[in-house]
Amino acid sequence: MKKANLLIFLLLPLFCLAQSFQLKGKITNEKSTLEWADISILNLEGKIIDGTTSKQDGTFVINIKKGTYKIAIGLLGFSDYEKEFAIEKNTDLGIIVLKENATNLGEVVIQSKKKTIEQKTDRLVYNLENNVTTVGGDALSAINTAPGVVVQNNAITILGKGTSRVMIDGRMIELAGEELNNFLKSISASDIKNIEVISNPPAKYDAEGTGGLINIIMKKGVSDSWKNTTTVSYDQNKFGIVTLRDNFFYNKKKFRFSASVNRKTGYLNATDDLKMYFPDGLSHMYSKTKVKNENLSGKLALDYDLSERTTIGFQYLNDRNNPDFKSDIGIDNYDAQNQLDNVTLNNSFTDKGSKNQTYNAHLITKLDSLKRKLSVDVDYFNYSSKFNRNFVANNYTPDMTFVDVNQSGQNISNQDIDNWSFKADMEHPFQALNLSYGAKMSFTNSISDVFYYNTITETPELDPNQSNRFKYTENNQAVYVNADKKLNEKWNFQMGLRLENTQTTGFSETMNQETVNNYLKLFPTFYASYKKNENNTFSLNYGKRINRPRFDLLNPFRIYINSNSYSEGNPFLRPSFSDNFEFAHSYKEVLRTSVFVNLVTNGYGVLFTSNPETNTQVVTRENYFKNLNYGIGESYSANFAEWWSSENSLYFLGAKTEFIKNINATPANSLQVDFSTNNTFVLGKTSKLQIDFSYSTPFKSGLYEMGCTSSFDIGFKQDLFNKTMQIAFLANDIFNTSYLKDFTSVVNGVKQVYNENQSNRFVRLSVVYNFGNKKINVKERAFGNQDEKKRTGN
Repeated sequence: MKKANLLIFLLLPLFCLAQSFQLKGKITNEKSTLEWADISILNLEGKIIDGTTSKQDGTFVINIKKGTYKIAIGLLGFSDYEKEFAIEKNTDLGIIVLKENATNLGEVVIQSKKKTIEQKTDRLVYNLENNVTTVGGDALSAINTAPGVVVQNNAITILGKGTSRVMIDGRMIELAGEELNNFLKSISASDIKNIEVISNPPAKYDAEGTGGLINIIMKKGVSDSWKNTTTVSYDQNKFGIVTLRDNFFYNKKKFRFSASVNRKTGYLNATDDLKMYFPDGLSHMYSKTKVKNENLSGKLALDYDLSERTTIGFQYLNDRNNPDFKSDIGIDNYDAQNQLDNVTLNNSFTDKGSKNQTYNAHLITKLDSLKRKLSVDVDYFNYSSKFNRNFVANNYTPDMTFVDVNQSGQNISNQDIDNWSFKADMEHPFQALNLSYGAKMSFTNSISDVFYYNTITETPELDPNQSNRFKYTENNQAVYVNADKKLNEKWNFQMGLRLENTQTTGFSETMNQETVNNYLKLFPTFYASYKKNENNTFSLNYGKRINRPRFDLLNPFRIYINSNSYSEGNPFLRPSFSDNFEFAHSYKEVLRTSVFVNLVTNGYGVLFTSNPETNTQVVTRENYFKNLNYGIGESYSANFAEWWSSENSLYFLGAKTEFIKNINATPANSLQVDFSTNNTFVLGKTSKLQIDFSYSTPFKSGLYEMGCTSSFDIGFKQDLFNKTMQIAFLANDIFNTSYLKDFTSVVNGVKQVYNENQSNRFVRLSVVYNFGNKKINVKERAFGNQDEKKRTGN
């Protein structure tokens, strides 16, 4: 009997071909029919399951299966329409009349814009169209304006969670750190529809990363249309930066094509200050660096509908950066009586560059009228980087009399990474629940070289003890299953389970040392939401995540930052794991409260250690802590007047840290308070002013102590020529207070205090010009590669 039941369960999908029905209607205003209206069919959780656009006579037809849905209709110049309906037979919704947006100022403010923040079951959706400061900006600056998200020190972080991964239209951007930031800076914020903040990602996504996902949804052209957006902007800090971006979209019948090219050139000014308090006196390092900001990137994407049910497509991304820089570094060394003992001047030039390419081929097919959908992706990713630093450090007396050459050297580091990924996903709705499942295989090979040459004799001599070739391979196989069920009008549940099997091998040719690490892990996810009434919704979610080390962090050999500081990797680094819990409440979708707990085990991170005997700073990586992060966040959306809208957030964050390795240091934690307010003022039908302020208190977290940061920004936008052109001005970080300051640690009895400022204060003038069809809809496409680019780093 049990075998018979199992057989029935396995064969059940073959008998679940539910009948579909025809839904039709006609879109008009009060005088005539409306063409090109965007019509979306959503399930009761808000997920789009089908859609179309109205024809020339305003009619539309969609085939859907029996059930209860929502229909959403939008058209530029008209108020959005939404209605819930049930379908059990062929249904005619009749004539649907859209109301034109009124022309007086108050109605423009209230009616014609979308909500800035929308709360979904497993994510928060942030709509950019109301934010003035992002006009003419890039994707990175847009992410930094999303609620609960902070961009600092080349890291994108969801508050209380950790470093986040980034996707574009569901496609993972497999870069991290500086490389990821450079890529995001090449994307125009004007082409972003919205940003999804997913603090606890479902099982469909790779379990990699402790800080959840940031998914950028791009604008696309509607059927039988084309669109082009050109952006020119100029940033002025101490130096200037010019950016030119162009995005083109074409959508005709069965064929969809998009292309973009992005070019940025100019310079940034960066300053660093490091004080190391050694037992025999202070060592004070300070530097000024002129960083070349050179970027060229592009994207091609095309999709073709083989039939009404099957689509094939191809995407290609290319990104190149050449951030060469010249640094003038001074090191003042003091004796125990705090008298200047000697000075070291370090002059260096670094030839630095990187490039990456991503290829994707995909197929999407709807298998039957039950809306079962199969997606197959094949991806190839290549990343390469070069690093060539020449430096000379000279010693001087306190009165700047030359003594001798402290060190003269050349550091060369190259890295090449190849990744193949194969992925299949199935969406399999049943009458009782919606089921999705899939599998993925990923194969990664990384080769990195480090060469150190002693140039003190002006003839470069290779130092084999400080040179190495490191080979690393990582293979990963994963399967997942995810199910969601709406019990009734109040309760909704979603559960998922992901199994990942990983094999890694690292080999150091110089040390003739091989490191092998294999592991099999389960990653469960759970979501529950309860709608008490129209005003109050509660949700609870849980997810387990893994954080694998970036490939470059595993190379054991050192790269010199200056004559008194070097960085080295660790081939024995192991992944860390995190368990994430979150409870949330939404009141009228205006006041949102989130309580969260994040437990990190076998945590790894950067150790800024020091050698008191040689007065040298050593930057290493170790698995050295476990951490309990917790906090509460409040966000509030308000319209204080018809001309004044405001988005505000307040977070209280805490942590408890325990060191699991003896690093000769003591953990310390304290409360952190983070506050931000974004205020938009409508000055007229075509003009907006925005004033933003953010502040984060000083805090302690484990090994490190951070100083306060704040930012005060003012933006202005003027629409011209019926919104085909926009002119925007931004004054960012007016008081120059958002930089990293008082970053303090004490290891081996040596206190280190670090400050870094990378031109956060600047003014920007931007011009955006649109032509073609301005209507948009959103069509997502996912790459199969999930986490490998993210770990390339810089």
